[in-house]
Amino acid sequence: MATEGSGTKVTIFTGSYRIKGYVDLVPGARLTDYMTEAKDFIALTNVEVYEAVLGGRQVLTAPFINVSRDHVQLVSPGH
Repeated sequence: MATEGSGTKVTIFTGSYRIKGYVDLVPGARLTDYMTEAKDFIALTNVEVYEAVLGGRQVLTAPFINVSRDHVQLVSPGH
């Protein structure tokens, strides 16, 4: 499991949420390749979930969540 400062920081937007966390990429792998090869879910660690609206409130923190790939609308490296 990635810890704070390890893994690759990402922000994922779904229709309802803005999700910040870390994905554990193989060294040298690109985030685009990871997303393309992901099956049904994307594993994130050290997660913060916010409402998607501008300035939305934080609704969850968790050490680990799976995000359904079908709900992902946008992924960006970093926060």
